Amino acid sequence: MDKEQFAAEIRAGIPDVLPEPMPYDTEINHAPKRKDILTPAEKKLALRNALRYFPKKFHAVLAPEFADELETYGRIYMYRFRPKYEMYARPIDEYPHRSLQAAAIMLMIQNNLNPAVAQHPHELIVYGGNGAIFQNWAQYRLTMKYLSEMTDEQTLVMYSGHPLGLFPSHRNAPRVVVTNGMVIPNYSKPDDWERFNALGVSQYGQMTAGSYMYIGPQGIVHGTTITVLNAARMQMKKEPGRSDIRGMLFVSSGLGGMSGAQPKAGNIAGVVSVVAEINPLAARKRYDQGWVDELHDNLDELMPAIRKAVGERKAVSMAYVGNVVDLWERLADEGIKVDLGSDQTSLHNPWAGGYYPVGMTLEESKEMMAANPAAFRERVQASLRRQVAAINRLAERGMYFFDYGNAFLLQSQRAGADIMGADGRFRYPSYVQDIMGPMFFDYGFGPFRWVCTSGDPKDLEATDRIATAVLEGIRKTAPEEIKHQLDDNIHWIKEAGPNHLVVGSQARILYADAEGRTKIALAFNEAIRRGEISRPVVLGRDHHDVSGTDSPFRETSNIYDGSQFCADMAVQNVIGDSFRGATWVSLHNGGGVGWGEVINGGFGMVIDGGDDSDRHIREMLFWDVNNGIARRSWARNEGSMHSIVREMERTPGLKVTMPNIVDDSVVDSVFGS
Repeated sequence: MDKEQFAAEIRAGIPDVLPEPMPYDTEINHAPKRKDILTPAEKKLALRNALRYFPKKFHAVLAPEFADELETYGRIYMYRFRPKYEMYARPIDEYPHRSLQAAAIMLMIQNNLNPAVAQHPHELIVYGGNGAIFQNWAQYRLTMKYLSEMTDEQTLVMYSGHPLGLFPSHRNAPRVVVTNGMVIPNYSKPDDWERFNALGVSQYGQMTAGSYMYIGPQGIVHGTTITVLNAARMQMKKEPGRSDIRGMLFVSSGLGGMSGAQPKAGNIAGVVSVVAEINPLAARKRYDQGWVDELHDNLDELMPAIRKAVGERKAVSMAYVGNVVDLWERLADEGIKVDLGSDQTSLHNPWAGGYYPVGMTLEESKEMMAANPAAFRERVQASLRRQVAAINRLAERGMYFFDYGNAFLLQSQRAGADIMGADGRFRYPSYVQDIMGPMFFDYGFGPFRWVCTSGDPKDLEATDRIATAVLEGIRKTAPEEIKHQLDDNIHWIKEAGPNHLVVGSQARILYADAEGRTKIALAFNEAIRRGEISRPVVLGRDHHDVSGTDSPFRETSNIYDGSQFCADMAVQNVIGDSFRGATWVSLHNGGGVGWGEVINGGFGMVIDGGDDSDRHIREMLFWDVNNGIARRSWARNEGSMHSIVREMERTPGLKVTMPNIVDDSVVDSVFGS
C-alpha cells in the first residue's frame, strides 16, 4: 500500500463498502478468551452497542458475525475491520492531517498497536494482559479519521476508546482529552470491568496503553535498571568486603509486556538475571528483539547455567520458558543463592490471563479461565501460595524480595499465602517504599520520555547528546541529595544508544526532575528551531511518576499520613496539565495494580520549535512534577520537603503549604506510646 492509499484509508474511517473478513492470524500473540459474564439480555445489548457504529445496510451481515465473536472470545473486537496496512509509527508527514499535533497523536496510536510493541495487537491490547488502547477496530478507524480532519481549533473527546466527537475549542486547549474506565466507584470491581468491557462501554486503559504513550519495554527499562541497581547496592552493604554487584542473581517473572524490560535492565545493571515466562511466543519475541540473551525450557539445564554465570560474575540474562513457581521451588530446593527477587506477572488481572497457575499448560489455563472461572481462581490462588512459600525459603537465606507494583503482595494476601509479617504488614516492601519513592519520586525524579516524530535515528541521537549535556550542566551546581541520581541518569543516557533500546518509534526514556525535564525540553525546542532536530518531538512520561498516579500499593505506597488512598493528586495533575499546554491528557481508573485500585493520568506534548512550545514547556512541566512533590511534602516525606523548599526559593509565585513536624512525645502524652 503506497502513501496515498494509506492516507485514503485513514480518511475513510468506517468504509462504505464492507471489507472482506480478515483471517485469524495464528502467528500473532492473541488475548485469552474472556469470561462469559453477560446475561442473554446483556448480550443483545452488547450487539446493539457494537452495530451502532455501522450503517443499517451492514447490520444483517455483521450481527451474526459479532455475536459469534462475543461467544468465541468474550468480546466483540470487529476483526473484519482490522486495517490491511502495516501497523507501525510512520514519519509524521506521512499522516493526512490539518493539525500537525493530531498527526503526532496518530503516530503514537499506531506505535501502540505495532505488533513488535503491543502484547495482543489484534485485540488492541497493548500490555498487561488487558491494557487496551481501543475496545474494537471501529473505534480505531473513527478516531484516526477524526484526527486526520481536525484543526487546532478543535478537541477530540475520547470515552474509554470511543471517539465521542470533535468539539470546538482553541489553539491552547488539548487536541485530545482521554478518559478510560472512569466508572462510578461502587462499580469498580474486576467483574464490573469484565461486564462493562463485554458490553463495549468501558475499558481498562492501563497507563500508557490507553493514553497513546507506550514505547515498548524501553518505557520501563530505566526505572527497572535503577531499581535493580539500588536493590543490589543495598544487598552489597550486607556483605562486608564486597566491592561490586557483579555475579549477583536476580530472579523474576514476565516477558510479555513492560515486564520484558527486566532482562535488559539486569544486563545494564551488571547482574545475572533469570526471568520466567509461560508464553513461548512472548519469550521468543523478546529474544528475537535482543532483550534477553538466552532461552531455556529445561530446569535441569538452567540450574548449571545459572551457577556458571554467577561463578563467572557475568552479566547475562536468561529466560525460563515455563512456570515461575517451578523455577522458585527448584532454586529453593537446590539451595542456589538468590540475591534479588521480584515478580512482574500481571496480577492486576489474575483471573483473565495475567497469571497462569503451576501444573497447567498455557492452553489448559486459557480453556479453564473461560469455561470454569471459579476453578481457575482456585488454581491461581493455590499457585500463589506455593510461590510465596518458595520465596520465603529463599528470603530466609538472605534474598531481598520486593513487590514491583503488580499487586503480587495484595493478591498473595487474598490467596491466603504466608505473606504477612508479625506486625500485620506485608513481609516484603514495594519497590516504591524502599527505592523509587524515597530516592526518586520524593525528589521529583521520574520517567520522562520523548519520541522523535521524524522516525529518523539521527534525531534520536541528537536528543541523547542534548539531554546528556543538559544533565551534566545541572550536575555542576546540584545539591548533594540528588547528585547520585544525576550520576546514574547521565550514565544511563550515555549508554542508551549502545544498548539498542528502541522497539517501535524512535523514543527514549530518561529519569529526570522538573529542572532536568524543563531544560532538556527547552533545548530540544531550540534544536528543532535551528534544524538540528528535523521534525517535532513528542514529550511525555509514564503515569508511574511523581504526580501522575495515586496507588496505595505502588506509587503512593511511601506516603504514610493516611492519604495514600486518596486520588486528588492524579486528578488535579491532569486538570492542571490541560490548561498549561498539554497536547493531550488522559485520566484512568486502573493501571499497574488493577481496576478499582488506582487512579492515574498522563499527557503528551508536541513541541515544534515555536514560542508557544517554549511557554508550554515552562508552565506545564513545572506543574506536572511539583504538584506531586508538594503533596509528598505535606505527607512529611523528608526528601520532598527539601525539594519543594528549594523550588520555592528559586521560583517566584510558588508558595506551598508546609507541614509542621510534631514531636512524638506530644502525641504520646495524649494517647500513650
